[in-house]
Amino acid sequence: MQNHIVPDLKSEFVLNRFSGTIANTIETILDDKRISPDAAIQLFDLPLHDLAQLAHIRRLRIKKADYNGKGDIIVTYHIDRNINYTNICCVRCKFCAFSRDPHSSNAYVISTEQLDKKIEETIALRGKQILLQGGLNHNLSFQWHLDLIHHIKQKFPSINIHAFSPPEIVFLSKTSNLSIKNVLQKLIAAGLGSLPGGGAEILVDSVRQKLSPLKCSSNEWLQVMEIAHELGLKSSATMMFGHIESRADRITHLNKIRQLQDKTHGFVAFIPWTFQNKNTALAATKVGPTEYLRTLAVSRIFLDNIPNIQSSWITQGPDIAQLALFFGANDLGSIMIEENVVYEAGARYRISLEELVHLITEAGFIPHERNFWYDLID
Repeated sequence: MQNHIVPDLKSEFVLNRFSGTIANTIETILDDKRISPDAAIQLFDLPLHDLAQLAHIRRLRIKKADYNGKGDIIVTYHIDRNINYTNICCVRCKFCAFSRDPHSSNAYVISTEQLDKKIEETIALRGKQILLQGGLNHNLSFQWHLDLIHHIKQKFPSINIHAFSPPEIVFLSKTSNLSIKNVLQKLIAAGLGSLPGGGAEILVDSVRQKLSPLKCSSNEWLQVMEIAHELGLKSSATMMFGHIESRADRITHLNKIRQLQDKTHGFVAFIPWTFQNKNTALAATKVGPTEYLRTLAVSRIFLDNIPNIQSSWITQGPDIAQLALFFGANDLGSIMIEENVVYEAGARYRISLEELVHLITEAGFIPHERNFWYDLID
């Protein structure tokens, strides 16, 4: 097994090949210090292999605990299932190919029998978590959501319920006339275990108004996360990019995440992925793998207070996801026993547990299963 050692590249980067402000930025990174938003934007213009090295160094320093005692580095993965409890949604974001109107011929709300079968299948495949996400459906009351969580926890107590992204929480708060804090408290009492970071897209309201004007604002998304963290609920953070936003917008997004993490320390991971353009109302050309890798690397370098960065095989395919392990990612995510949202937008990649483990070992790392909180599972 290959030993990965953090090299001392300071003299090579700063003295030999770069000068000016970019040299100062590189030196700051190699000194393991925080960079500014302005400095982060500069990183996009670095040669790709230099950016990869900087991100990999940052990843190795942040994830020092991921050594197995022999000098080899662990890359983690997870086994879970995405269950979309309804595809009926009043928001109808321009980038979404999944949502339906209430009277659509293929609109649905999941039944208890269907839900139980999906969870039983997940457990049979060693899954330890389900991700519950759905459209913003006016026909489903807050009590319906509470009953859903309570039913799952009572019947499948070992399963972590990772459910309801901030737009869903804001929607439930408004439709139930309860505060966001009260909604979260009731969900936690019913059995909610962690919060997904979906619905963030780009946390810049001028962009959000064009993408999804009926969805929660940037501040509301951040407010949900801050309250959840204060209540002891850990969460992921995400960014969907490569549509109408600028690189500066991406850095604004990252900076808002970093500022909140400084305050709450509640994000366990950051997951960037690219817009998928099939069957959507958004007239935008999706970006290629190079821009994905650049953004992933910049995210790893900038988010110095978030321990884990996840690679997105589901939007990039297995080869780029594997390469991302050298651009700052330390996790390959889940085999995703089921996933419907990005599938409907054209991302048709699927992967088995054996294939995922092979990607990690072939890259020279040690594969290790984890739970949502990134605790390693024997």
